[in-house]
Amino acid sequence: MPRRTVHVSRADLGGQRGHGRVVGPAGPEREGDLWHAAWEPRALAVTLAMGGTGQWNIDMSRAARESLPGYAGLTYYEIWVLALERLMRERSLVSAGELRSGSVRRPPKVPARMRLPMLRAEDVATALARGSPSERCVDAPPRFAVGDAVRTFAGEVPHHTRLPRYARGRLGRVVAHRGAHVFADAHATGRGEMPQHLYTVCFEGAELWPDAEDASEAARLSVSIDAWEPYLAPG
Repeated sequence: MPRRTVHVSRADLGGQRGHGRVVGPAGPEREGDLWHAAWEPRALAVTLAMGGTGQWNIDMSRAARESLPGYAGLTYYEIWVLALERLMRERSLVSAGELRSGSVRRPPKVPARMRLPMLRAEDVATALARGSPSERCVDAPPRFAVGDAVRTFAGEVPHHTRLPRYARGRLGRVVAHRGAHVFADAHATGRGEMPQHLYTVCFEGAELWPDAEDASEAARLSVSIDAWEPYLAPG
């Protein structure tokens, strides 16, 4: 049988373990199914509107979503809404009582000199098209080159991270250098952008899952992830 290559995004649920296969509550969804309840488009709208205020960054919002209790039992937009509530409560933009009642009882607690930006309906398409580019310039040269053997960080991370748990302490090889990008681990925890070099690292399936029940299947699989330089050491 031919080898299979899988590319994994930087998310992987904040580097946590034990979430198993990715399967929706109702099984696989049809392509193009956007909404499953009337409230879901509104959930997207309020999340975008509050993101436009600049009170948190994209990595903070990802961290808030991926660290929710009971994540695996929540639907996609339940995750968005609960994370939004958390972000707003942490910044005194809403109170628990207001969330229960669905009505505003007091102005949000923001400095008097600060005026929250407003994302207007007519500006949404432009804002989404613009996105939030993460590439940055750094003075330090990349530590690794394409072809270098590298080993990922093996220890515990006391905060949200984009390094997958299953790839911790594993030996791989750099297959691409992606430039320098905002370091999501730092950005999510309020330490600033701290841009770092980003690499695509490829791992053999047998290296990632040495105890797999089907060793032959693992041997046919290779997995690549995007990994920032602080995750890596010479292999």
